[in-house]
Amino acid sequence: MTFDRNNRDVYVTSLMSKARTDKKFDSIYVISGKEDSLVSAEYVKLLDALVEPEQRMTALFAADGPEVTASEVLDELRTLPFLADKRVVAVKNADKFVSENRPHLETYFDNPCPTGILILTVRNWDARTKLAKKLQKAGTLMKLTEPKSWELPPRLIKYADDAYGKKLTKDAAQLLVDLSGDSLPGLYSEIDKLAVFADAEKTITVKHIESLIGHNRLFNAFAVIDSCLAGNVRQAVERLRSMFAEDKSAEYTVVGAFAYHLRKMFNAKVMLDKGVRPDSVTNQVRIWSNKDRFITSLRKMPLKKIGDTLKQLAQTDYAIKTGQTKAQVAIEQLVLQLASK
Repeated sequence: MTFDRNNRDVYVTSLMSKARTDKKFDSIYVISGKEDSLVSAEYVKLLDALVEPEQRMTALFAADGPEVTASEVLDELRTLPFLADKRVVAVKNADKFVSENRPHLETYFDNPCPTGILILTVRNWDARTKLAKKLQKAGTLMKLTEPKSWELPPRLIKYADDAYGKKLTKDAAQLLVDLSGDSLPGLYSEIDKLAVFADAEKTITVKHIESLIGHNRLFNAFAVIDSCLAGNVRQAVERLRSMFAEDKSAEYTVVGAFAYHLRKMFNAKVMLDKGVRPDSVTNQVRIWSNKDRFITSLRKMPLKKIGDTLKQLAQTDYAIKTGQTKAQVAIEQLVLQLASK
């Protein structure tokens, strides 16, 4: 059967449920996907469901596709398990292995060993092949597709609820994506940490994310923007370069951190232009230091300039992700523009 994943734990939970009852699993699993981190995360979860950690010395054979032969894999599958019900044989990065051994695999798919479980991880799985058609009867295809950026927050909200029974607010989910990038396994890992951090609280909020994950990144980005607002171009650039030097993940998270503060500035400027009191503005957009300087600088900056900077940031994000520019160069140009009078 084909299993097109929408949430990483649904299927694994099902497997674990089986393990507690009749311990019946499919004989073959193919994990297919172009995003290595997603494939790796699925592989680990599947392995956790199939074989206990203490059994892996005797019940697991794992190899890299280019370094193993078909005869070795088939021999391992037919080896009786020792101190376990099943023997799991995993071939990772198996695209070339599959291409070179189709006849052997087709024969095995027709009559898989009852005491063996085969796992193959591949980047591509052609549904038109004879082998793929045989898999529909012999096992499970776990086809992974990288989610679109707009799909990530709903995924995280669902995962927090499914895995921990916690509500993740929409604003918190978006902020987490902004700060941590768009790697789904990485985002799930952040949710895992946030669930522990939130402890008995039932809702994971923006405050939790700011405290646990975003403090340094947000503080560094705010320091750069603060220098921009003060018109101190040299200091802004120095702080930005220090930010990249000190945080190796900055090239993946800097756009989100800047977007977070620029949206605050935009909302604050709108409120100021409507006549909202400055102290109320800083409280609502969560500015806790240099409040007077923030308001003074913001009064001098046209709303259009903030909006234009946000648009440029979105274009910069696209250019970085498509390899048209480097993050540090693009953000430095944006900072120079923001700091200009």
